[in-house]
Amino acid sequence: MAVISRGFHGRRPESGRKLPPGQYETFDFPVLSAGPTPRVSREEWEFTITTETGVRHAWDWGRLMDLAAETPTVDLHCVTKWSKFDTTWKGVSLDLLLADVETAADFALVFSYGGYTTNLPLEDLLDGRAWIAYEYDGAPLAPEHGGPARLLVPHLYLWKSAKWVHGIQLMPEDDPGFWESAGYHDYGDPWREQRYQGD
Repeated sequence: MAVISRGFHGRRPESGRKLPPGQYETFDFPVLSAGPTPRVSREEWEFTITTETGVRHAWDWGRLMDLAAETPTVDLHCVTKWSKFDTTWKGVSLDLLLADVETAADFALVFSYGGYTTNLPLEDLLDGRAWIAYEYDGAPLAPEHGGPARLLVPHLYLWKSAKWVHGIQLMPEDDPGFWESAGYHDYGDPWREQRYQGD
């Protein structure tokens, strides 16, 4: 059995904040993508929510900007083990976008310009826990960070916060996305260190 000195709690981040297991604090904002960065203008951007029965709800950039915005400050945790505290965003809550959507679905498949997908339980997009974010740190969201708009689901590993978000398909059953099909965890809770299938 290993001997650990009483009071040893591992390396503390410089900020003194608590990190999920296996994470380290960064003050940068690393750029990681599964493929090339799509370049989508605000004029051609569209976001859709499609129900399990095929009913489609759509917002262009103007309609999105007409909706009440929120400015969440959240911590980010990437599966590659970096964490960034107190990031500030501006965007529209998924609660607002889903308010008039009639569905009995339990799951969502999020898809992006460029073909990326990720899956989530629908409940993880509700109750003030997810946004379509279009500003970061007081400026329009840069393409390398998912601009013009990305999904922001900060309580899960960052691969669930799909960059260049284009739409959400609501489904009665779970369907793995890009990284989940490659062996990443279906849920991705950083506090439970759910990086890969079986974690």
